[in-house]
Parts: sequence; structure tokens; C-alpha cells
Amino acid sequence: MAKAVVSRIYTVPLRDAWKASRKRRAERAINLLRSFAMRHMKSDKVKISEEVNELIWERSIQKPPRRIKVLMEKDEDGVVVISLPKEEGTE
Repeated sequence: MAKAVVSRIYTVPLRDAWKASRKRRAERAINLLRSFAMRHMKSDKVKISEEVNELIWERSIQKPPRRIKVLMEKDEDGVVVISLPKEEGTE
């Protein structure tokens, strides 16, 4: 596996997905997340992890989250992988 060159945590606003019809909101949220990653990480190759996909689709197609906090890692090949950030232990 290629080593991560750039790693950043973003809070991505997905509220524009709610402008779409009820039956297309989760799909629109995925497209918004992908375009956000392309714009901020300067890459055309974006992969969304299964856990992020499940989080967006968790409340069905009609009710995606308004915002989502994600970890974006860009490797040497220019591929951006979007995953959930590791939770810090609360003490």
C-alpha cells in the first residue's frame, strides 16, 4: 500500500444535498463529498471508504447527515482515500 503524503481532517457540509428531491439526497451527498475532496485535495482520483458510505446511507436515502467529519489521505499516486477519523480517547 502506498504511503500517505498528505493527511487532513475536514468537516464537509452536506446541506446542499437537501436541495435535491427526497429520493436522491444520499446520492447527492456522496457526489458533494467526492467533489469537495477533488477541490480541496487537488486530485481527480477519489475513493470513499465503506464506513463513510454506510454513515451517509445510515438513515436511508431521504435523510443524509447535514455535515460529516472525515479524514482525507492523499498517497504518492495522487489517490485520495476518504475515511472516518480515529476517535481520540476521552480522559
